[in-house]
Amino acid sequence: MAKQSIFGRISTLMKANINALLDSAEDPEKMLDQLVRDYTNNIADAEAAIAETIGNLRLLERDHEEDRKAAVEWGNKALAASKKADELRSAGNTADADKFDNLAKIALQRQIGEENEVRAIAPSIAAQTEVVEKLKDGLNGMKGKLEQLRSKRSELLARAKTAEARNKVHDAVKSIDVLDPTSELGRFEDKVRRQEALAAGKQELAASSLDAQFNQLEDVGELTEVEARLAALKTGGTPAPAIEQ
Repeated sequence: MAKQSIFGRISTLMKANINALLDSAEDPEKMLDQLVRDYTNNIADAEAAIAETIGNLRLLERDHEEDRKAAVEWGNKALAASKKADELRSAGNTADADKFDNLAKIALQRQIGEENEVRAIAPSIAAQTEVVEKLKDGLNGMKGKLEQLRSKRSELLARAKTAEARNKVHDAVKSIDVLDPTSELGRFEDKVRRQEALAAGKQELAASSLDAQFNQLEDVGELTEVEARLAALKTGGTPAPAIEQ
């Protein structure tokens, strides 16, 4: 039952669709870890079962070989006893000849018994050999599946790290988006606009100062002098010199 049980588990694990299991799993990484543990444990059980099965097979093969050799030996003994009986009978010793013929018959019976054992063990050896080969194939298949699982796990972890890196890059780019008023560039642009507004305010303030007002008065006086000189020219007069000699 133990061998059938491990053989059944090997068959089940060999038929498992890893991709389908991962697709239906809520947490593929946990599912992969569990599958790796299951396959690892079952591989250990399979190796132990195969070792035991191979050991039993070798015992059967040894018994089979011993029975075969015994059958040959009993055949040789029967032949030797029969020849001895023939020699004694030729010599006129019928009583001893019959005795050796009886020994030959006993040897032949033993030979037949050993041959029957050889024939009886042969199917068991064939069946056990087939089981061993299937278990070996299943074990190799499970080892292949285990490598596939480990490869899938490495791929999944790599994809997770790549996705995490992409998210970080996306967040970093988003944080400096010029359209985002809360971004660094947005704050810098707002700072420049404030500085420009401050400079304009200072200019406006300077224009309204007392010095600016006095400068305006001087400009008005200069214009009045120009108008007076222009009027003198039109009446035939001479404009007054700007500087006295």
